[in-house]
Amino acid sequence: MNRHPALFPADESSAKLEQNAHPPDWVNPRPAGRYNLVVLGGGTAGLVTAAGAAGLGARVALVERGLLGGDCLNYGCVPSKALLRTARAAADVRQAASFGVQSTGDVRVDFPAAMARLRRLRSDISPHDGAQRFRGLGVDVFFGEARFVAADTVLVGDQHLPFRRAVIATGSRAAVPDIHGLTEAGFLTNETVFSLTDLPPRLAIIGAGPIGCELGQAFARCGSRVTLIGKHDRVLPRDDIEAADIIEAALRRDGIDVLLRAETTHVEPRGALKVLAIRQGIGRREVIADEILVTTGRTANVEGLGLEVVGVAYDERRGVHVDDRLQTANGRIFAAGDICSSFKFTHAADAMARIVIQNALFFGRAKASRLVIPWCTYTDPEVAHVGLLPAEAQQRGVEIDTYTEQLRDVDRALLDGETEGFIKIHVRRGGDKIVGATVVARHAGEMISEMTLAMTARAGLGKLARTIHPYPTQAEAIKHAADACQRTRLTPRLKRWLDRWFCWLR
Repeated sequence: MNRHPALFPADESSAKLEQNAHPPDWVNPRPAGRYNLVVLGGGTAGLVTAAGAAGLGARVALVERGLLGGDCLNYGCVPSKALLRTARAAADVRQAASFGVQSTGDVRVDFPAAMARLRRLRSDISPHDGAQRFRGLGVDVFFGEARFVAADTVLVGDQHLPFRRAVIATGSRAAVPDIHGLTEAGFLTNETVFSLTDLPPRLAIIGAGPIGCELGQAFARCGSRVTLIGKHDRVLPRDDIEAADIIEAALRRDGIDVLLRAETTHVEPRGALKVLAIRQGIGRREVIADEILVTTGRTANVEGLGLEVVGVAYDERRGVHVDDRLQTANGRIFAAGDICSSFKFTHAADAMARIVIQNALFFGRAKASRLVIPWCTYTDPEVAHVGLLPAEAQQRGVEIDTYTEQLRDVDRALLDGETEGFIKIHVRRGGDKIVGATVVARHAGEMISEMTLAMTARAGLGKLARTIHPYPTQAEAIKHAADACQRTRLTPRLKRWLDRWFCWLR
């Protein structure tokens, strides 16, 4: 039986994905002597590291035990955004009447067709991460379990891969909470949910973080009755409080039953159904579901790598321990991506891989702490953030001023009927140096890059105020917030001088 959930159901798309991500007839090459770099893991961090190093002329081996492309291609970004697009289309049709567009009958999502589209698009994207492409780039691609067996050697099957440098990029997987009866009742994670072919009439989601909120809204818009169960006092506990409030309201509008400060104490099967026992304070209730989706965080893939053999420190929560140069306690071995970072995003893994290439191959001094990493939760509206939140600034002793522009005050948002949201920009007190920003908007993920670029280039709000933004766009909210900052620079003394100047002109 095939052990890769992404390859179910067995259709043309799954066959194409397998042919690219783990060809059934693949024969591992004969090791080519000592490698400049051996990369463990074929997700984003591993692929970027291998391709970049090979492109510079290094001799590179890449080892993957499952499917090339990692979580992003197979179980994460790619399939989830395909499903979210279907859900957003359904929501737009349901709201079309408010724009003067009439539709007849109920809006119904053909879930099997939507999932077939998801699998087809995923397979269409897969050649970019495929084994044949990387072989063409000059990378020796090995499939199998890899583990360190000596200070400078990785074993794959019965083949030894000696190295000068190695990179651990084995990623992470869904963390499963210790809930009595959960395993017996059966549950889904991000690795298995996209293999569904039938829409669950009732879906319970344990975990109200980004994945839980995104998929909860998507399944609700597709027609499931969704119950979202979170242990904190709000959804998206890592995000801006006002942003979380907007998302919670949006989820409830889509018909989701949001249970906060709630704990699932046990689960039991009841025929074909699954019954979750929920505790909220002193209250108790049952949630009946056809499927359970677990979205309670991630755990690092550190097992079976032989890290003890090579003196690489790690733990289950943080994964592999690295310094600011992404170097482990073993000077020959580096790490990148989910395996060693709290920023478990594809774009963060990509950025860290580029640091590893510099530091592992060229004795570079690039530091991960200098990365300016944004993140986005792709609910509707989206929540995007970069830099510090106010609470983080306070913890670090950074005094800030915050400039907020509500989307209801932005012309394009009014015209689009997308007035729910805002942009907040945090600057150092008394100046215009940007230390953080949050955007809540339908396309917040597209808007946050302007703030990320400004922070990376150390461009203050004054420069953003002088940047011409096309009218009408929702990104004008950034310019409005920047203009608000500029107005505060008008000190009382300067105001008095201007008053005298204009009096003289009259």
